[in-house]
Amino acid sequence: MTKPLVAIRSVSKNFGDFQALKQVSLDVRAGEVLCLIGASGSGKTTLLRCVNQLTPIDSGGVWLDGELLGVREERGRLHRLTERQIARQRLKTGMVFQRFNLFPHKTALENITEGPVQVQGRKQEDALAEAMELLRRVGLAEKADAYPSQLSGGQQQRVAIARALAMKPMLMLFDEPTSALDPELVGEVLTVMKELARSGMTMMVVTHELGFAREVADRVVYMDHGTIVEAGAAAEVLGGPREARTQAFLSAVIR
Repeated sequence: MTKPLVAIRSVSKNFGDFQALKQVSLDVRAGEVLCLIGASGSGKTTLLRCVNQLTPIDSGGVWLDGELLGVREERGRLHRLTERQIARQRLKTGMVFQRFNLFPHKTALENITEGPVQVQGRKQEDALAEAMELLRRVGLAEKADAYPSQLSGGQQQRVAIARALAMKPMLMLFDEPTSALDPELVGEVLTVMKELARSGMTMMVVTHELGFAREVADRVVYMDHGTIVEAGAAAEVLGGPREARTQAFLSAVIR
């Protein structure tokens, strides 16, 4: 068996008296699309943020490509990495949020080239060429010079996906990327994500779009109250869940 690209081991996270994650363990293989489903507050987004080190974990560990994230071991003790070291590790992941978080004063093209040029030190001309290719990939080549205020929500989210891809991550994280969109705009973002999945990108997706999960996910994980209740092939978890809590959740959201 090859080692998983992402290895999450006994991860717990508290926010005051609220325990958001309780001893969560999960593997994600390279090239796999894993969808996290569950009610609001179940821990899905917190888990994603722990993988991207936006939220520090309280106990347990997360490994990406064999590298322990956020801490280093020295003489049997763990020491938190510096912000610079964490930022270096974070370059291995791309994250797309519910809100698009584009720079409002920069064009779509400039939003995509900012990271490669300023953070990774790539040549401007190379970054521009790659950014244009990414805009074509997400169907927005004609919007290269448009500012976020001139784009629809779906178009902004597609630019956000292109911006994350420009950093050449080995793992893409999506936190309910369609939840802030009008219903008629959801499809265009899901189409881009489906193409990305077909290309072999490793993806962890927090989503309430069960049709997308059924069609694209290799595995589905149902979370409730900070724990993994059920995990398995998409067809099994969504089509014939074993656990009563999964059954109750699906019957509530599929009408």
